[in-house]
Amino acid sequence: MSNISEQIAQLRQQIEAHNYAYYVLDNPRISDAQYDLLYRQLVELEQQHPSLIIPSSPTQRVGAKVASGFQEVRHAVPMLSLDNAFSDEELADFNQRIEQRIEQPIQSSLDERGLAYAAEPKMDGLAVNLRYEQGVLVQAATRGDGEVGEDVTHNVRTIRSIPLKLQGDGWPDILEVRGEVFMSKPVFHKINQAQREKGDKPFVNPRNAAAGTLRQLDPSITAQRPLSFFCYGWGQVSDEFSIPADYSEMLVYLKRWGLPTNSLAKVVFGQPGLVDYYQDLSARRDQLDYEIDGIVYKLDNLEAQAQLGFTSKFPRWAIARKFPAQEVWTKLVAIDIQVGRTGALTPVARLEPVFVGGVMVSNATLHNLDEIQRKDVRIGDTVIVRRAGDVIPEVVGAVVSQRPADTQLFEMPTHCPECGSDVVKETDKAVYSCSGGLFCPAQRKRALAHFVSRKAMDIQGLGEKLIDQLVSADLVKHPDDFYALNVDELLNLERMAIKSAQKLVAAIEASKQTTLPRFIYSLGIPEVGEVTAKQLAKHFTSLEAIQQASIEQLIAVPDVGEIVAQHLIQFFAQPHNIEVIEGLLNAGMHWPDIEPQAVVIDSMFAGKICVLTGSLQQMTREQAKAELEQLGAKVSGSISAKTDFLIAGDKAGSKLTKAQAIGITVLTEAEFIEILGEQAHG
Repeated sequence: MSNISEQIAQLRQQIEAHNYAYYVLDNPRISDAQYDLLYRQLVELEQQHPSLIIPSSPTQRVGAKVASGFQEVRHAVPMLSLDNAFSDEELADFNQRIEQRIEQPIQSSLDERGLAYAAEPKMDGLAVNLRYEQGVLVQAATRGDGEVGEDVTHNVRTIRSIPLKLQGDGWPDILEVRGEVFMSKPVFHKINQAQREKGDKPFVNPRNAAAGTLRQLDPSITAQRPLSFFCYGWGQVSDEFSIPADYSEMLVYLKRWGLPTNSLAKVVFGQPGLVDYYQDLSARRDQLDYEIDGIVYKLDNLEAQAQLGFTSKFPRWAIARKFPAQEVWTKLVAIDIQVGRTGALTPVARLEPVFVGGVMVSNATLHNLDEIQRKDVRIGDTVIVRRAGDVIPEVVGAVVSQRPADTQLFEMPTHCPECGSDVVKETDKAVYSCSGGLFCPAQRKRALAHFVSRKAMDIQGLGEKLIDQLVSADLVKHPDDFYALNVDELLNLERMAIKSAQKLVAAIEASKQTTLPRFIYSLGIPEVGEVTAKQLAKHFTSLEAIQQASIEQLIAVPDVGEIVAQHLIQFFAQPHNIEVIEGLLNAGMHWPDIEPQAVVIDSMFAGKICVLTGSLQQMTREQAKAELEQLGAKVSGSISAKTDFLIAGDKAGSKLTKAQAIGITVLTEAEFIEILGEQAHG
């Protein structure tokens, strides 16, 4: 049994050493897989020898459920709060008060740079007190009202960064450690994603999530939501221990004993040091993996702290320099709709103006209707508004406890507020969009740029900058307006000379001669790309037939599914879009008739997916594609398991390799041409 005891003790020692390296030193010595192997070995040995299990074993972090509510804990040393400073001036006053109150010079806290202060990020979490007796964690309690907190030992034991047994030696028989329990941003986002997937309400912020997690009656739930911990002080310490002269030195002791401290903590000197640290941390705040809401400054010398003492509420030797609020409460006055350049409708909260993160905010994004409903935000609510760095402010959620009786539920409009066209919602998507793509002012520049692009009307010389000028000068609102432009009007634009104007007018005139596929593509119908436009033109042969087609007729076209068909129906149902199309046709836009092509139904390629690769010698790639389509094939640009044939020319590369690997039939150019000949004479 002694060998087993030694083996278990050695495993515990190894695991705690690795926990110390990972959570305190931020320098893991083994991989996660290696750690898991050690942990499993310990679990198996303890299961085989349950009499050897002790409360401080790493395997005992998750205990039994709490029978009822949390028990009260009276703190041996009160957990006081800190006074706040909200400006550099208030911080200067704090420094000046201390300089005036210190009764005698203290060598370690005064030098030519001024008073020495221990500076640390102010974590946005929950303050807790950890009590160690003989180096073993025996109790953990929340701050509560400073005098009495709640016993949360069963949950704190699940936090892997908190040692169940102190490392090393030299620690006092009784040691109370104060610190902050918090949830990192990555963990917070992961948990909220899981909450949404389960249909549960997500947490408002990491602090809210940490609080809810720490107060679970079932520690197994807490263990599933990883929390973190940084220590920043101490409470009761047994008399036999000689506390060092400086606060920062005591933190070194705590870290040596296995308790994590914040790596950004440092000693600064005088008023310049206080301000420099604030500015540095403020600039780095958004890049941190955890939320902070300010900085805590403490006079480093403990004798000087004792001289200064306390007010009725706060220690005189410490202060919290708060960052500008990044989450505030204000009233949601209304919800307006903003139409983006793609036609997407975004709800925007109109707020009673409020300062957030140092900026006056009166508008904030609500993302989409699903988010509004998920957050249960209503017009008239008091809402929580967040702003991080330069990010657009957003409404985090409603303060339901403050909800008045006359709040209103928000509903998406049925017609675009910009142009009056129907608002449509895509299947399985949260986005609502305006269907008046050719007419809607909000989508104007994007629609115009698409219309003149190379694969559409291909009007040379009409770039985005020139389109911006034409729109600003109110010369072009819709695509048909391009065809009314003249040289004199263009000469009024910046950097437009006579030759450039004449050349542009000629290019616009030339674009009137086009093809039906190009024209369909130029309209910018959602989900209708170049290939789909060609299939529509080939299938229906006329614009009128496409406009009049039913959803069933549209779905019969290759590459057109239900979603694309719905977009086509909705687009051509808008009078504004038809008005622009008629304007284009009246301007002289035309194309040659498309002759219906007979498809060889009994072809070996009928209904098959074919891919072309390599260099063809006896025909162009386009000719080969046309031949295949004539034989009823669908020509794709990529290899997949659904591909039936690969026609490989010279220097065929990765597509040929992939086709051979997954057993797709490969035809050489010669074999392909031979089959074409057989089909022609069939």
